[in-house]
Amino acid sequence: MDEQGMKMIWAVIRPEVVDTVVKALSREGFGAMTRFDVWGRGKQNGVLVSGQSYDMPKTVLMSVVMDADADEVVRIIEDNARTGSIGDGRIFVTPVLQAHTIRTGESGP
Repeated sequence: MDEQGMKMIWAVIRPEVVDTVVKALSREGFGAMTRFDVWGRGKQNGVLVSGQSYDMPKTVLMSVVMDADADEVVRIIEDNARTGSIGDGRIFVTPVLQAHTIRTGESGP
């Protein structure tokens, strides 16, 4: 049997669009995620920004999905998080090599 892999999707987005993104993902069946609030800074118009005045509040949504669903999840996040302004955020997609359930000791997808 061909076992499908998984991807971890990290979306660093504006706090004011989080509810919209979460609702859109949930509507499409992608409701399992972890959310945490962060502060960050990065590149604005391709230039690395440094300095206290540029630190911005962000929210990170983290979700693990099957490989076949990763592109759809990224599209949903982009469509619902995009304001068109600098600082809309980033999405990172990485492979998940292993997953372990602490309570049961099970591992696998």
